[in-house]
Amino acid sequence: MLVSRRSFLQYAAAGAMMPTPLFAQPSGQRIVSLDYGLASTLLSLGLPPVGISDLADWDKWMAEPAMPKSVVDIGSSSEVNFEVLIALKPDIILTTPYLDELLPRLQSVAKVIRLEIFAPGIGPILPAAVAATRTLAADLGRTSEGEIFLARSDAFFEQCRERLAGKKIPPVAVVNFMDARHARVYSNPGLFHNVLERIGIQNAWTAESNYWGFETIGIEDLSAITDPDARLIALDPVPPDVLPKLAESPLWNRLPFSRPGQLSIIPPALMFGMVNEAVRFAGLVTDLLEKQA
Repeated sequence: MLVSRRSFLQYAAAGAMMPTPLFAQPSGQRIVSLDYGLASTLLSLGLPPVGISDLADWDKWMAEPAMPKSVVDIGSSSEVNFEVLIALKPDIILTTPYLDELLPRLQSVAKVIRLEIFAPGIGPILPAAVAATRTLAADLGRTSEGEIFLARSDAFFEQCRERLAGKKIPPVAVVNFMDARHARVYSNPGLFHNVLERIGIQNAWTAESNYWGFETIGIEDLSAITDPDARLIALDPVPPDVLPKLAESPLWNRLPFSRPGQLSIIPPALMFGMVNEAVRFAGLVTDLLEKQA
């Protein structure tokens, strides 16, 4: 586990009083997912998929929940291996609007469930992910398991909030470094921004983002954050040359984030995810800020 032992035990405890196990016996439905967030949600509904796209990178971006070794890689989401997909004989294929160009071919293979989480006009992503979880659980006959999973996740968010309450927690900006000159910064209406709000942390980056929840900026744009106490949290992976180049950059060294303790790096969490990924991000950030407080 990359999240701290405390956060892991806290998440487990959030579901300790719930009578139905999250990992129930499979229903026999053969499901393929073309989206990581939907695949992780399947695991939490007790329905491991038989195949997913981009399986090779699952551990790099997801880390948890673990994907069973029986799951088959069907290629990338943009270049699905239809021979493998057809051979899996799925009953259901899960997809998103991002892959709508594949719909006719997918529908020729199996029933398609298309869920909107990241799309224009959807609004805040965490509530959209919760709604999509409920829809998926109902469609798959897992309504009870879905409610248990969501209640457990919400309890975890609340416990993160309580852990940070009363502590002097500075505003934070969350980024992925693309290179030494550019970064993705996360803000409203994105998943990471919603999580920060839910656990009581102010997002130091106040500009609105695209509907995916991020904006690509130049490093110099971080100067728009004027609060001297604000912290910068970067998600791994950080390209290996970024920190050495930043250390030599006059521009970077004029920013408050260049001071010791103002920049932290945490393990990866998927910005294009759903509730599981929101829980992971909440745990990583809470562990960090609680330790630093």
